[in-house]
Amino acid sequence: MFTRRTEERGRPRGPSPCPDESRRQGTNRTLETYPTRAARRWRTAGALAVVAMFTPPLLLLVAGSFREPGLAPPVGVDLVPDPASTEGYRQAIDLGGLLRATVNSLLVAGIATPLSVLVASVAGFALTQASRKVATVVIAASLVALMAPATALLAPRFAMFRALGLTDTLVPLIAPALLATSPLYPLIYYVAFRSQPRDLHDACRLADLSPLQVWWRVAMPLARPVTAGLAALTFLLTWSNFLDPLVYLYDRELFTLPLALRSLAVLDPTNFPVFLAGAVLATAPALLVFGIAQRRFLHHYGPLRGGGREKGR
Repeated sequence: MFTRRTEERGRPRGPSPCPDESRRQGTNRTLETYPTRAARRWRTAGALAVVAMFTPPLLLLVAGSFREPGLAPPVGVDLVPDPASTEGYRQAIDLGGLLRATVNSLLVAGIATPLSVLVASVAGFALTQASRKVATVVIAASLVALMAPATALLAPRFAMFRALGLTDTLVPLIAPALLATSPLYPLIYYVAFRSQPRDLHDACRLADLSPLQVWWRVAMPLARPVTAGLAALTFLLTWSNFLDPLVYLYDRELFTLPLALRSLAVLDPTNFPVFLAGAVLATAPALLVFGIAQRRFLHHYGPLRGGGREKGR
């Protein structure tokens, strides 16, 4: 007994990585690489199907944006405009105010996306720490909230922001991120955190890590694909949001890209190269974010599997 106490006193108590701590305690874990080979084949097939579905419209969009403004639309498919011109992009930026609108959209999405991911991940992890009864009630309430149409909340939200004097500002566009943007996001994190080995979190508690440290050092690194997917989804939803800016914004200097594109289409509905050029400028950042995010949620990773059970049990 004296020897055991001496070893415990000599054991370092600092914040060490929990998997290493569990290995020092003699816990052997099996690593399994996901996704499997069959899952990777289905994933590749699905990705090719999506690419085949969306590539032709994107090609037509880009090709039409390089046509000379003022010319009649082509009779057939014209992937290589002759003559090609960038005048449509210049007019879209000058007439539609796309540069200022892009800055506003980047500001809203740049704040709302990380804030939404932060709130959703903390809420999802807190839900895994709650009792089964509390978690069931919260999940049921979230599912009920998902059934409510977004348009039903426009009037009360508008009245609230008008009473606070926040209309005609960007605050109403960012405020939903304080509630994780959607009740679905905390539930996704809840499922992701519940799939992680339970005894891995228990080993972290034995290493004197607080729940906040367990969330940041262990749970979030293992949920990187989920974080990448939700971040990309939140960015795309915020970037393409048209209804909220239409309701809350009146000053043209505060317009986001969807409102600026609408104004551009109203100026001259027949001058489609200018509108297509604006659409290309609005689509490019979304494609860039999706391309960056897919490196996380499409590539394989090797989380601990098997619920963290020891071999031989």
